[in-house]
Amino acid sequence: MTFCKDMTRQVILASSSKYRRELLERLRIPFNCFSPEIDESVLPNETPLQNCIRLAREKAGVIARENPAAVVIGSDQVADVNGKAISKPGTHDKATQQLHEMSGQKIVFHTAVCVSCLETGTQIEFCIPTTVEFRELNPAEIERYLLAEQPYDCAGSAKSEGLGIALLKSIQSDDPTALIGLPLIALSDALRKSGIALP
Repeated sequence: MTFCKDMTRQVILASSSKYRRELLERLRIPFNCFSPEIDESVLPNETPLQNCIRLAREKAGVIARENPAAVVIGSDQVADVNGKAISKPGTHDKATQQLHEMSGQKIVFHTAVCVSCLETGTQIEFCIPTTVEFRELNPAEIERYLLAEQPYDCAGSAKSEGLGIALLKSIQSDDPTALIGLPLIALSDALRKSGIALP
């Protein structure tokens, strides 16, 4: 692997997620966002962790092939409920089902990142796990929460950075931003190794 030394390379976030965009803005570097078109279906016998890492790699790869000189960031998050992958619910009914299933449970949220620059041959991958313990939730609490926040675009149906924090008993992670969708501590290290100037 060759680390890129060009501090002027374009940075691209391979995502349409407003949450990832807002997180990356914290690093105060210029970047563009492009949404990769990939099939996010789980493969046969694929674990949630394997699925998460593969999708982050594929997202980065699609955009990197179109922008070989850029440093591209691909990311994906999957909630692991007893070995079963739980992704974005999309609807109120599915979100209700997810929260009922996670009530009183410990869930591992895998957040994978692939940072790729094809021109330099740099590719750095990592996955940060976050263990979240949900309180015992009753149907009324779940309904009030979903109507208030409508977290249908979040894996696991709860926004820890918003009202969803009230559904939780504990959070354990090495990176406080991993659960929101982009682990900035590990990403900062990967971007520095890819030649992007950060403090």
